[in-house]
Amino acid sequence: MPPPLDIVKVAIEWPGAFPKLMEIDQKKPLSSIIKEVCDGWSLPNHENYALQHADSSMFYITEKNRNEIKNGAILRLTTSPAQNAQQLHERIQSSSMDSKLEALKDLAKYSCDVTFAQEFINLDGISFLTQMVESGTERYQKLQKIMKPCFGEMLSFTLTAFVELMDHGIVSWDMFSVAFIKKIASYVNKASMGISVLQRSLAILESMVLNSQDLYQKVAQEITIGQLIPHLQGTDQEIQTYTIAVINALFLKAPDDKRQEMASILTQKQLRSIILTHVIRAQRAINNEMAHQLYVLQVLTFNLLEDRMMTKMDPQDQAQRDIIFELRRIAFDVESEPNNIGGNIEKRKSMYTRDYKKLGFINHVNPAMDFTQTPPGMLALDNMLYFAKHHQDAYIRIVLENSSREDKHECPFGRSSIELTKMLCEILKVGELPSETCNDFHPMFFTHDRSFEEFFCICIQLLNKTWKEMRATSEDFNKVMQVVKEQIMRALTTKPSSLDQFKSKLQNLSYTEILKIRQSERMNQEDFQSRPILELKEKIQPEILELIKQQRLNRLVEGTCFRKLNSRRRQDKFWYCRLSPNHKVLHYGDLEESPQGEVPHDSLQDKLPVADIKAVVTGKDCPHMKEKGALKQNKEVLELAFSILYDSNGQLNFIAPDKHEYCIWTDGLNALLGKDMMSELTRNDLDTLLSMEIKLRLLDLENIQIPDAPPPIPKEPSNYDFVYDCN
Repeated sequence: MPPPLDIVKVAIEWPGAFPKLMEIDQKKPLSSIIKEVCDGWSLPNHENYALQHADSSMFYITEKNRNEIKNGAILRLTTSPAQNAQQLHERIQSSSMDSKLEALKDLAKYSCDVTFAQEFINLDGISFLTQMVESGTERYQKLQKIMKPCFGEMLSFTLTAFVELMDHGIVSWDMFSVAFIKKIASYVNKASMGISVLQRSLAILESMVLNSQDLYQKVAQEITIGQLIPHLQGTDQEIQTYTIAVINALFLKAPDDKRQEMASILTQKQLRSIILTHVIRAQRAINNEMAHQLYVLQVLTFNLLEDRMMTKMDPQDQAQRDIIFELRRIAFDVESEPNNIGGNIEKRKSMYTRDYKKLGFINHVNPAMDFTQTPPGMLALDNMLYFAKHHQDAYIRIVLENSSREDKHECPFGRSSIELTKMLCEILKVGELPSETCNDFHPMFFTHDRSFEEFFCICIQLLNKTWKEMRATSEDFNKVMQVVKEQIMRALTTKPSSLDQFKSKLQNLSYTEILKIRQSERMNQEDFQSRPILELKEKIQPEILELIKQQRLNRLVEGTCFRKLNSRRRQDKFWYCRLSPNHKVLHYGDLEESPQGEVPHDSLQDKLPVADIKAVVTGKDCPHMKEKGALKQNKEVLELAFSILYDSNGQLNFIAPDKHEYCIWTDGLNALLGKDMMSELTRNDLDTLLSMEIKLRLLDLENIQIPDAPPPIPKEPSNYDFVYDCN
């Protein structure tokens, strides 16, 4: 007979004694269980003791998390969090440097636990750590000079403990003094500072900037881009990642009027070329966190265009009107105010109107009116002027080519530029805040200081080329724009490493090639809609679904590494989950780092029988999405979140690494529960496999027209004389 659900069998360790096997009744108060354990070993004052996990996490067992204890778990009896915090608080004040170092090492280890952290913070522990960092003692200063490695180690553990304690969100970041910020900034500015101290210091500065507008001002005064640049020129990718994270944080929190100024400084310091040389083109793979930070920098850089994108042109502004005159001058090689016309105003207006029509503006009389729509606003005019000045031959060729065509066949440069700029802003999501989970950066945008303008120049030439290939007329304008968008999107998905490579990708995606791709996709979707084919699909669909189900379960057996999302992405903590080969148990456990391959079952301490699973919930219905207010509004995280609910109000919370893994796991778990697999991936796989299977079965009928209806039954013959009677 299975044990009651409220009883868990565990082993409890105590130094110097044999482990004790006992059953824990989850209905009993935790203090009663601890008293029972202490009495078994004749330990007085049970209130000074607590239970904690014996694994590397060493997390304390509390009333809140006791439901996470699993059968077969190994626990350890130890001093209570309050007692431990008090002892460590005293030990880090020791006059012995060796004792102080050991105490700080233990503090860094225990600070990951929120229960301990709360007790240590209650003792004003964070203030004490900041004082140690700010001033130190004479012994500290002496140690720094005489025993520099030991000092660096001590400082590293101090900062690690500080970071872990602050990560719990118990204390506000606004409480820190300017002296503390100056000290942390000085560690970043020192050329010879150790790697671990530098990492922690950069992480602290990033958190300060992101969590407090007041601290942003103070940090911005202490740290300059010039001081951060050398850290990008090293070979340690972790340091590079932290450095870009600080730059991104400063960029993100800067007031609108300061961002353009900061962007100018980044350009002067050649940040883009340094990142391209030392990060993107370095001889090593870019990890997920670095990819995320590069994506954030890319988004923030493009967001600088938002102001121009949302600025309408003022038809009365002479400086803005002069830009349009400049476009006309470059295209037709004329002066802005031709002298040979004299005072004939009507003739001059007529000439301007004719030229503006050739330039492809909608409003021939007053082209300024074309730029009053936002988006793209003045950004479109900026792009046109950049193209005209920096790619003058291509600009003149496009304008003159189209002005020599019939009116209905000309590709209007002005209108095309405005619509294309708007499209590119949509593709690059200009004006939107960066996602917390996206890693989608494009290396080619780091190859040029004016990457958006160059991107536009390539795409406007593509648009003109596609217009000619389609033999389009003015009525086909929207169709051409749709084709151009498809060409751009398909080229971007290949992640070209440079703008030239992007250009060559577009050369291969001509209108003819797009038609072939569309035709191929249409054949897959539409060719098999006749009634006999639909009946055949219906017949073979169950076996295809069973095949997909087996694939999903096989992937669950292989397992996946999941990330525990917290307030600072770089302090990632990982855990692994996989299904047993007999599909009866989910094995899971924490990992120190992301694994390179499969993780064996025996290294995953925790188990969850599939029979105990009550439901699988996704998105905002997940318990961990309801708890985390900051993540609640993040659409990307919500789309990757799912939870397993099991008996006794237990829950196993997941955030998938990407959409593909999310679909694999939700499908697999639903299959285990006997429910339908409803993910988008299943629908796509089903369509693909059904299409392949249908084609294989119809190979013998190639070039034979399959009728929509069965052939008619012929009329009965007038007699049956042809029938042979065997009898």
